[in-house]
Amino acid sequence: MKSQLQTDAAPLLIDVREDWEKEMFDIGGICIPLGTLMENLEEIPTDRPVVLYCEKGIRSSIAIQRLAARHGYKNLINLSGGMKAWKEMLAGA
Repeated sequence: MKSQLQTDAAPLLIDVREDWEKEMFDIGGICIPLGTLMENLEEIPTDRPVVLYCEKGIRSSIAIQRLAARHGYKNLINLSGGMKAWKEMLAGA
């Protein structure tokens, strides 16, 4: 993941959780819930890295699989472990 993020273009963060989940804990970016992802393709660029995340990394992994298989995206990165891992990392810092 680190090498994928080391480009001139800043990555776009996409939260695939529901809006109410984002309100509880937010690391930035835009929110496109998994259920509406395919209806919002115009918001997902193909010319720079895009990091997708959710609570545990499962929904974001599904989102990446769907976007890659159905629309040929090759610039997507999953935040492994999702928000749960992010919170644990912050708590241990």
